[in-house]
Amino acid sequence: QVQLVESGGGFVQAGGSLRLSCAASGRTFSTTVMGWFRQAPGKEREFVALISRTGVYSFYTDSVKGRFTISRDNAKNTVYLQTNSLKPEDTAVYYCAGSNKPANYFSSTEFLTPSNFDSWGQGTQVTVSS
Repeated sequence: QVQLVESGGGFVQAGGSLRLSCAASGRTFSTTVMGWFRQAPGKEREFVALISRTGVYSFYTDSVKGRFTISRDNAKNTVYLQTNSLKPEDTAVYYCAGSNKPANYFSSTEFLTPSNFDSWGQGTQVTVSS
C-alpha cells in the first residue's frame, strides 16, 4: 500500500479550473494504478479518472471527458487531476486512490468501484459556484 495526501481543492466559479495533487509515500507508487474518485453530499463515492502505472493509459467517466486530465510523475510520487471548465455538479470531496490490480483489470467499467482500490487519501473539497 501507499500513503496518500491530496491537496489543491478550493472554491471556484463555474468555468474555472483547479489542479488537484496527490502525494504518495512508500516504495510502491510506481507499481500502483492510481485513480481519482469524488463524493458529493448524500451521494455514493463515484469514479472520476484512472491512470496506469506508467501513465500511458488513462480512462475517465463520461461526465468529465474533455474537461479533466489525470497525469502522474513517478519521480515525484505524485498524481494530478487537472480540472477545467468546472460545473456546479462537480462539487464534491475528491479522493485519490491506489490499486495493486493491473490497469487492464479496469478495462471493464464495472470494476471501477472503490472496493477495488486499497489505498485512500483523506480527500480535498472542491466547490464550484454557479
